[in-house]
Amino acid sequence: MNLHEYQAKSLIRKYGVPVLSGYLAHTPREAQKAYVNLASEVAVIKAQVHAGGRGKAGGVKLVKSSDEAHRVAEEILGMRLVTPQTGADGKLVSKVWVESGALIAREFYLSLLVDRAQACVAFIVSAQGGMEIEELALRDPDKILNVKVAFESGLREFHCRKIAAFLGCNTKAQASKLSKVLHSLYEAFCDLDGELLEINPLIETTQGDFICLDAKMSIDDNALFRQREAYAYLDYDEVDSREIRAGEVGISYVALDGNIGCMVNGAGLAMATMDMIKQAGGEPANFLDVGGGATTEMVTQAFTLILQDKSVRGVLVNIFGGIMRCDVIAAGIIEAATMLRIGVPVVVRMQGTNVAIGRDMLAKSGLDIITAEAMDEAAQKIVRAVADREGLATCLS
Repeated sequence: MNLHEYQAKSLIRKYGVPVLSGYLAHTPREAQKAYVNLASEVAVIKAQVHAGGRGKAGGVKLVKSSDEAHRVAEEILGMRLVTPQTGADGKLVSKVWVESGALIAREFYLSLLVDRAQACVAFIVSAQGGMEIEELALRDPDKILNVKVAFESGLREFHCRKIAAFLGCNTKAQASKLSKVLHSLYEAFCDLDGELLEINPLIETTQGDFICLDAKMSIDDNALFRQREAYAYLDYDEVDSREIRAGEVGISYVALDGNIGCMVNGAGLAMATMDMIKQAGGEPANFLDVGGGATTEMVTQAFTLILQDKSVRGVLVNIFGGIMRCDVIAAGIIEAATMLRIGVPVVVRMQGTNVAIGRDMLAKSGLDIITAEAMDEAAQKIVRAVADREGLATCLS
Protein backbone atom coordinates (compact mmCIF):
# COMPACT_ATOMS: atom_id res chain seq x y z
CA MET A 1 0.00 0.00 0.00
CA ASN A 2 1.40 3.38 -1.03
CA LEU A 3 1.30 6.37 1.32
CA HIS A 4 1.19 10.06 0.54
CA GLU A 5 4.13 12.17 1.65
CA TYR A 6 2.22 13.74 4.55
CA GLN A 7 1.05 10.31 5.73
CA ALA A 8 4.55 8.81 5.62
CA LYS A 9 5.95 11.78 7.52
CA SER A 10 3.26 11.47 10.17
CA LEU A 11 4.25 7.85 10.78
CA ILE A 12 8.04 8.19 10.73
CA ARG A 13 7.97 11.34 12.89
CA LYS A 14 6.90 9.09 15.79
CA TYR A 15 10.23 7.27 15.50
CA GLY A 16 12.22 10.47 15.89
CA VAL A 17 12.82 11.02 12.18
CA PRO A 18 13.34 14.78 11.62
CA VAL A 19 10.71 16.26 9.31
CA LEU A 20 9.42 19.79 8.84
CA SER A 21 6.08 21.15 10.07
CA GLY A 22 3.23 21.27 7.60
CA TYR A 23 -0.52 21.28 7.02
CA LEU A 24 -2.77 19.42 4.62
CA ALA A 25 -4.97 21.64 2.44
CA HIS A 26 -7.87 20.77 0.13
CA THR A 27 -8.66 24.32 -1.00
CA PRO A 28 -6.64 27.46 -1.84
CA ARG A 29 -8.01 29.17 1.31
CA GLU A 30 -6.80 26.29 3.47
CA ALA A 31 -3.37 26.55 1.83
CA GLN A 32 -3.33 30.28 2.54
CA LYS A 33 -4.21 29.67 6.18
CA ALA A 34 -1.54 26.97 6.40
CA TYR A 35 1.12 29.44 5.23
CA VAL A 36 0.07 31.90 7.93
CA ASN A 37 0.07 29.21 10.62
CA LEU A 38 3.55 28.02 9.65
CA ALA A 39 4.97 31.51 10.26
CA SER A 40 7.77 30.68 7.85
CA GLU A 41 9.10 33.23 5.38
CA VAL A 42 9.28 30.54 2.71
CA ALA A 43 6.92 27.59 2.35
CA VAL A 44 6.58 24.77 -0.16
CA ILE A 45 3.30 23.60 -1.64
CA LYS A 46 3.38 19.97 -2.78
CA ALA A 47 0.79 18.02 -4.74
CA GLN A 48 -0.20 14.85 -2.89
CA VAL A 49 -0.45 12.02 -5.39
CA HIS A 50 1.08 8.56 -5.51
CA ALA A 51 3.82 9.36 -8.02
CA GLY A 52 7.40 10.55 -8.09
CA GLY A 53 8.71 13.37 -10.23
CA ARG A 54 6.17 15.86 -8.93
CA GLY A 55 8.57 18.79 -8.99
CA LYS A 56 9.43 18.46 -12.68
CA ALA A 57 5.70 18.22 -13.49
CA GLY A 58 4.86 21.46 -11.68
CA GLY A 59 3.45 19.87 -8.56
CA VAL A 60 5.98 21.33 -6.09
CA LYS A 61 6.43 25.11 -5.77
CA LEU A 62 7.93 27.63 -3.37
CA VAL A 63 5.80 30.47 -2.04
CA LYS A 64 6.78 33.57 -0.05
CA SER A 65 3.42 35.07 0.95
CA SER A 66 -0.08 34.01 1.90
CA ASP A 67 -1.48 35.46 -1.32
CA GLU A 68 1.07 33.50 -3.33
CA ALA A 69 0.19 30.37 -1.38
CA HIS A 70 -3.45 30.87 -2.37
CA ARG A 71 -2.58 31.43 -6.03
CA VAL A 72 -0.18 28.48 -6.32
CA ALA A 73 -2.57 26.13 -4.52
CA GLU A 74 -5.28 27.21 -6.93
CA GLU A 75 -3.00 26.27 -9.82
CA ILE A 76 -2.03 22.86 -8.42
CA LEU A 77 -5.38 21.74 -6.99
CA GLY A 78 -7.50 20.24 -9.74
CA MET A 79 -4.62 19.83 -12.17
CA ARG A 80 -3.76 16.49 -13.75
CA LEU A 81 -0.19 15.84 -12.78
CA VAL A 82 1.64 13.89 -15.48
CA THR A 83 4.94 12.25 -14.52
CA PRO A 84 6.82 9.18 -15.82
CA GLN A 85 5.10 7.19 -13.06
CA THR A 86 1.51 8.27 -13.77
CA GLY A 87 1.17 7.48 -17.46
CA ALA A 88 -0.26 9.85 -20.06
CA ASP A 89 -3.54 10.34 -18.21
CA GLY A 90 -1.79 11.73 -15.14
CA LYS A 91 -3.32 11.92 -11.67
CA LEU A 92 -5.86 14.41 -10.40
CA VAL A 93 -4.55 16.52 -7.51
CA SER A 94 -7.19 16.90 -4.81
CA LYS A 95 -4.97 17.93 -1.88
CA VAL A 96 -1.66 19.65 -1.23
CA TRP A 97 0.85 19.58 1.61
CA VAL A 98 1.99 23.03 2.74
CA GLU A 99 5.33 22.78 4.50
CA SER A 100 7.76 25.27 6.02
CA GLY A 101 10.99 26.00 4.16
CA ALA A 102 14.56 25.17 5.20
CA LEU A 103 18.03 26.59 4.58
CA ILE A 104 19.73 23.85 2.59
CA ALA A 105 23.48 23.35 2.57
CA ARG A 106 23.53 19.94 0.85
CA GLU A 107 21.04 17.44 -0.60
CA PHE A 108 21.33 13.65 -0.52
CA TYR A 109 19.34 10.71 -1.81
CA LEU A 110 18.45 7.97 0.69
CA SER A 111 16.09 5.02 0.50
CA LEU A 112 15.44 1.77 2.31
CA LEU A 113 13.97 -1.22 0.52
CA VAL A 114 13.62 -4.95 0.94
CA ASP A 115 16.28 -6.82 -1.03
CA ARG A 116 14.40 -10.05 -1.58
CA ALA A 117 17.30 -11.81 -3.29
CA GLN A 118 19.56 -11.27 -0.25
CA ALA A 119 16.73 -11.37 2.34
CA CYS A 120 17.83 -8.11 3.93
CA VAL A 121 17.18 -4.38 4.03
CA ALA A 122 19.17 -2.33 1.54
CA PHE A 123 20.13 1.30 2.08
CA ILE A 124 20.54 3.05 -1.28
CA VAL A 125 22.35 6.37 -0.90
CA SER A 126 23.84 9.06 -3.09
CA ALA A 127 25.38 12.47 -2.52
CA GLN A 128 23.27 13.74 -5.42
CA GLY A 129 19.84 14.24 -3.92
CA GLY A 130 16.75 15.80 -5.42
CA MET A 131 17.02 13.97 -8.73
CA GLU A 132 15.67 10.74 -10.20
CA ILE A 133 17.79 7.89 -8.88
CA GLU A 134 17.00 5.80 -11.98
CA GLU A 135 18.63 8.40 -14.21
CA LEU A 136 21.71 8.57 -11.99
CA ALA A 137 22.00 4.78 -11.88
CA LEU A 138 22.16 4.65 -15.67
CA ARG A 139 24.45 7.64 -16.13
CA ASP A 140 26.84 7.30 -13.20
CA PRO A 141 26.28 4.15 -11.08
CA ASP A 142 29.50 4.74 -9.07
CA LYS A 143 27.75 7.64 -7.35
CA ILE A 144 25.29 5.26 -5.69
CA LEU A 145 26.08 3.14 -2.62
CA ASN A 146 24.17 -0.01 -1.72
CA VAL A 147 24.55 -1.09 1.92
CA LYS A 148 23.02 -4.43 2.93
CA VAL A 149 21.68 -4.78 6.48
CA ALA A 150 20.83 -8.27 7.72
CA PHE A 151 17.56 -8.58 9.63
CA GLU A 152 19.26 -10.74 12.26
CA SER A 153 21.88 -8.16 13.25
CA GLY A 154 20.05 -4.96 12.34
CA LEU A 155 21.66 -1.62 11.53
CA ARG A 156 25.09 -1.26 13.10
CA GLU A 157 27.46 1.67 13.50
CA PHE A 158 29.82 0.36 10.83
CA HIS A 159 26.93 0.60 8.35
CA CYS A 160 26.32 4.20 9.39
CA ARG A 161 30.01 5.12 9.18
CA LYS A 162 30.20 3.67 5.68
CA ILE A 163 27.19 5.72 4.57
CA ALA A 164 28.47 8.88 6.26
CA ALA A 165 31.87 8.57 4.60
CA PHE A 166 30.30 8.00 1.18
CA LEU A 167 28.15 11.13 1.61
CA GLY A 168 31.14 13.23 2.66
CA CYS A 169 30.11 13.64 6.31
CA ASN A 170 33.69 13.81 7.53
CA THR A 171 33.35 15.23 11.03
CA LYS A 172 32.36 13.18 14.05
CA ALA A 173 29.44 15.52 14.75
CA GLN A 174 28.06 15.13 11.22
CA ALA A 175 28.43 11.35 11.29
CA SER A 176 26.75 11.15 14.70
CA LYS A 177 23.74 13.21 13.60
CA LEU A 178 23.38 11.19 10.40
CA SER A 179 23.63 7.93 12.35
CA LYS A 180 20.66 8.93 14.54
CA VAL A 181 18.56 9.64 11.45
CA LEU A 182 19.56 6.33 9.85
CA HIS A 183 18.69 4.36 12.99
CA SER A 184 15.31 6.10 13.27
CA LEU A 185 14.50 5.41 9.63
CA TYR A 186 15.54 1.77 9.95
CA GLU A 187 13.39 1.27 13.05
CA ALA A 188 10.38 2.88 11.36
CA PHE A 189 10.89 0.85 8.19
CA CYS A 190 11.00 -2.48 10.04
CA ASP A 191 8.22 -1.71 12.54
CA LEU A 192 5.87 -0.49 9.80
CA ASP A 193 6.54 -3.48 7.51
CA GLY A 194 7.90 -1.20 4.83
CA GLU A 195 8.68 -2.32 1.32
CA LEU A 196 10.12 1.07 0.32
CA LEU A 197 10.97 4.23 2.23
CA GLU A 198 12.48 6.87 -0.04
CA ILE A 199 13.83 10.19 1.24
CA ASN A 200 14.59 12.41 -1.73
CA PRO A 201 16.08 14.65 -0.69
CA LEU A 202 17.56 14.16 2.73
CA ILE A 203 19.08 17.56 3.44
CA GLU A 204 21.81 18.95 5.65
CA THR A 205 20.82 22.44 6.75
CA THR A 206 23.16 25.40 7.07
CA GLN A 207 23.11 24.72 10.83
CA GLY A 208 24.39 21.17 10.24
CA ASP A 209 21.14 19.32 11.00
CA PHE A 210 19.69 16.52 8.85
CA ILE A 211 16.04 16.72 7.80
CA CYS A 212 13.90 14.45 5.62
CA LEU A 213 12.51 16.93 3.13
CA ASP A 214 10.40 14.33 1.34
CA ALA A 215 9.12 10.86 2.18
CA LYS A 216 7.70 8.23 -0.12
CA MET A 217 6.62 5.00 1.53
CA SER A 218 5.05 1.68 0.59
CA ILE A 219 3.87 -0.86 3.15
CA ASP A 220 3.60 -4.60 2.55
CA ASP A 221 -0.05 -5.40 1.79
CA ASN A 222 0.32 -8.76 3.54
CA ALA A 223 1.15 -6.98 6.81
CA LEU A 224 -1.74 -4.52 6.82
CA PHE A 225 -3.68 -6.67 9.29
CA ARG A 226 -1.19 -5.51 11.95
CA GLN A 227 -0.64 -2.01 10.59
CA ARG A 228 -4.05 -0.59 11.40
CA GLU A 229 -2.86 3.01 11.70
CA ALA A 230 -1.21 2.86 8.30
CA TYR A 231 -4.18 1.06 6.74
CA ALA A 232 -6.44 3.89 7.88
CA TYR A 233 -4.46 6.08 5.47
CA LEU A 234 -5.64 4.12 2.40
CA ASP A 235 -6.69 6.73 -0.16
CA TYR A 236 -9.55 5.33 -2.25
CA ASP A 237 -9.02 8.08 -4.83
CA GLU A 238 -5.59 6.61 -5.59
CA VAL A 239 -6.68 2.98 -5.88
CA ASP A 240 -8.67 1.28 -8.63
CA SER A 241 -12.13 0.52 -7.23
CA ARG A 242 -11.84 -3.05 -8.50
CA GLU A 243 -8.65 -3.55 -6.49
CA ILE A 244 -10.47 -2.37 -3.37
CA ARG A 245 -13.37 -4.73 -4.00
CA ALA A 246 -10.96 -7.60 -4.71
CA GLY A 247 -9.19 -7.02 -1.41
CA GLU A 248 -12.49 -7.14 0.44
CA VAL A 249 -13.20 -10.67 -0.84
CA GLY A 250 -9.62 -11.95 -0.55
CA ILE A 251 -8.61 -11.76 -4.22
CA SER A 252 -5.32 -10.27 -5.43
CA TYR A 253 -6.11 -8.05 -8.42
CA VAL A 254 -4.15 -5.44 -10.37
CA ALA A 255 -5.61 -3.71 -13.42
CA LEU A 256 -3.42 -3.54 -16.55
CA ASP A 257 -3.80 -2.05 -20.02
CA GLY A 258 -4.51 -5.13 -22.17
CA ASN A 259 -7.70 -6.78 -23.39
CA ILE A 260 -7.38 -10.41 -22.19
CA GLY A 261 -8.64 -10.97 -18.65
CA CYS A 262 -6.79 -13.52 -16.53
CA MET A 263 -8.09 -15.64 -13.66
CA VAL A 264 -5.39 -17.81 -12.10
CA ASN A 265 -4.67 -19.46 -8.75
CA GLY A 266 -1.21 -18.63 -7.46
CA ALA A 267 0.87 -15.50 -7.97
CA GLY A 268 3.69 -17.28 -9.79
CA LEU A 269 1.32 -19.04 -12.15
CA ALA A 270 -0.49 -15.74 -12.73
CA MET A 271 2.77 -14.05 -13.75
CA ALA A 272 3.65 -16.96 -16.02
CA THR A 273 0.19 -16.83 -17.58
CA MET A 274 0.59 -13.14 -18.41
CA ASP A 275 3.99 -13.91 -19.96
CA MET A 276 2.44 -16.64 -22.10
CA ILE A 277 -0.27 -14.27 -23.32
CA LYS A 278 2.39 -11.74 -24.29
CA GLN A 279 4.42 -14.43 -26.04
CA ALA A 280 1.34 -15.46 -28.01
CA GLY A 281 0.92 -11.86 -29.20
CA GLY A 282 -1.77 -10.71 -26.77
CA GLU A 283 -1.94 -8.23 -23.89
CA PRO A 284 -3.14 -9.17 -20.38
CA ALA A 285 -5.82 -6.90 -18.93
CA ASN A 286 -5.10 -7.76 -15.31
CA PHE A 287 -3.24 -9.78 -12.74
CA LEU A 288 -5.72 -11.85 -10.74
CA ASP A 289 -4.90 -14.52 -8.17
CA VAL A 290 -7.89 -16.20 -6.54
CA GLY A 291 -5.58 -18.01 -4.13
CA GLY A 292 -5.33 -21.63 -3.13
CA GLY A 293 -8.56 -21.85 -1.17
CA ALA A 294 -11.01 -20.08 -3.46
CA THR A 295 -14.71 -20.89 -3.24
CA THR A 296 -17.31 -20.93 -6.00
CA GLU A 297 -18.43 -17.49 -4.82
CA MET A 298 -14.87 -16.13 -5.09
CA VAL A 299 -14.57 -17.42 -8.65
CA THR A 300 -17.83 -15.67 -9.51
CA GLN A 301 -16.53 -12.47 -7.90
CA ALA A 302 -13.31 -12.82 -9.89
CA PHE A 303 -15.22 -13.02 -13.17
CA THR A 304 -17.27 -10.01 -12.14
CA LEU A 305 -14.10 -7.99 -11.49
CA ILE A 306 -12.58 -9.01 -14.82
CA LEU A 307 -15.69 -8.18 -16.84
CA GLN A 308 -16.11 -4.77 -15.21
CA ASP A 309 -13.17 -3.75 -17.37
CA LYS A 310 -14.83 -2.67 -20.61
CA SER A 311 -11.61 -3.25 -22.54
CA VAL A 312 -11.69 -7.01 -21.86
CA ARG A 313 -12.33 -8.94 -25.06
CA GLY A 314 -11.60 -12.44 -23.78
CA VAL A 315 -10.85 -14.35 -20.57
CA LEU A 316 -8.21 -16.98 -19.88
CA VAL A 317 -8.71 -19.20 -16.84
CA ASN A 318 -5.56 -21.10 -15.85
CA ILE A 319 -5.88 -23.35 -12.81
CA PHE A 320 -3.50 -25.82 -11.23
CA GLY A 321 -5.54 -27.83 -8.76
CA GLY A 322 -3.44 -28.55 -5.70
CA ILE A 323 -5.26 -27.22 -2.67
CA MET A 324 -7.75 -25.71 -5.10
CA ARG A 325 -10.02 -28.32 -6.73
CA CYS A 326 -10.80 -28.08 -10.43
CA ASP A 327 -14.47 -28.99 -9.88
CA VAL A 328 -14.87 -25.95 -7.59
CA ILE A 329 -13.39 -23.74 -10.29
CA ALA A 330 -15.67 -25.29 -12.90
CA ALA A 331 -18.72 -24.66 -10.70
CA GLY A 332 -17.67 -21.04 -10.27
CA ILE A 333 -17.16 -20.59 -14.02
CA ILE A 334 -20.56 -22.06 -14.79
CA GLU A 335 -22.29 -19.92 -12.15
CA ALA A 336 -20.52 -16.77 -13.31
CA ALA A 337 -21.18 -17.42 -16.99
CA THR A 338 -24.86 -18.05 -16.30
CA MET A 339 -25.32 -15.08 -13.99
CA LEU A 340 -23.20 -12.56 -15.89
CA ARG A 341 -24.08 -13.70 -19.40
CA ILE A 342 -20.46 -13.57 -20.46
CA GLY A 343 -20.30 -12.30 -24.02
CA VAL A 344 -16.59 -12.73 -24.68
CA PRO A 345 -14.55 -15.85 -25.51
CA VAL A 346 -13.45 -17.88 -22.48
CA VAL A 347 -10.58 -20.35 -22.56
CA VAL A 348 -10.15 -22.70 -19.60
CA ARG A 349 -7.01 -24.69 -18.87
CA MET A 350 -7.19 -26.89 -15.77
CA GLN A 351 -4.81 -29.48 -14.37
CA GLY A 352 -4.66 -31.23 -11.00
CA THR A 353 -7.13 -32.36 -8.37
CA ASN A 354 -10.53 -33.45 -9.77
CA VAL A 355 -9.60 -32.19 -13.23
CA ALA A 356 -11.67 -34.87 -14.99
CA ILE A 357 -14.75 -33.92 -12.95
CA GLY A 358 -14.21 -30.23 -13.67
CA ARG A 359 -13.80 -30.75 -17.40
CA ASP A 360 -16.90 -32.95 -17.48
CA MET A 361 -18.90 -30.23 -15.70
CA LEU A 362 -17.82 -27.65 -18.29
CA ALA A 363 -18.58 -29.99 -21.19
CA LYS A 364 -22.10 -30.68 -19.90
CA SER A 365 -22.85 -27.05 -19.03
CA GLY A 366 -23.86 -26.12 -22.55
CA LEU A 367 -21.68 -23.00 -22.32
CA ASP A 368 -19.47 -21.85 -25.18
CA ILE A 369 -16.17 -22.48 -23.40
CA ILE A 370 -12.91 -23.35 -25.13
CA THR A 371 -10.71 -25.85 -23.28
CA ALA A 372 -6.96 -26.39 -23.44
CA GLU A 373 -4.47 -28.88 -22.00
CA ALA A 374 -1.27 -26.81 -21.84
CA MET A 375 -0.48 -23.19 -20.93
CA ASP A 376 0.96 -22.24 -24.31
CA GLU A 377 -2.02 -23.82 -26.06
CA ALA A 378 -4.43 -21.89 -23.81
CA ALA A 379 -2.67 -18.59 -24.45
CA GLN A 380 -2.65 -19.15 -28.21
CA LYS A 381 -6.33 -20.08 -28.19
CA ILE A 382 -7.50 -16.99 -26.28
CA VAL A 383 -5.36 -14.65 -28.41
CA ARG A 384 -6.74 -16.25 -31.57
CA ALA A 385 -10.32 -16.17 -30.28
CA VAL A 386 -10.06 -12.47 -29.41
CA ALA A 387 -8.49 -11.68 -32.79
CA ASP A 388 -11.26 -13.60 -34.59
CA ARG A 389 -13.95 -11.81 -32.58
CA GLU A 390 -12.36 -8.42 -33.24
CA GLY A 391 -12.07 -9.22 -36.92
CA LEU A 392 -15.73 -10.24 -37.11
CA ALA A 393 -16.78 -7.06 -35.30
CA THR A 394 -14.80 -4.98 -37.77
CA CYS A 395 -16.41 -6.73 -40.74
CA LEU A 396 -19.92 -6.25 -39.30
CA SER A 397 -19.31 -2.56 -38.71
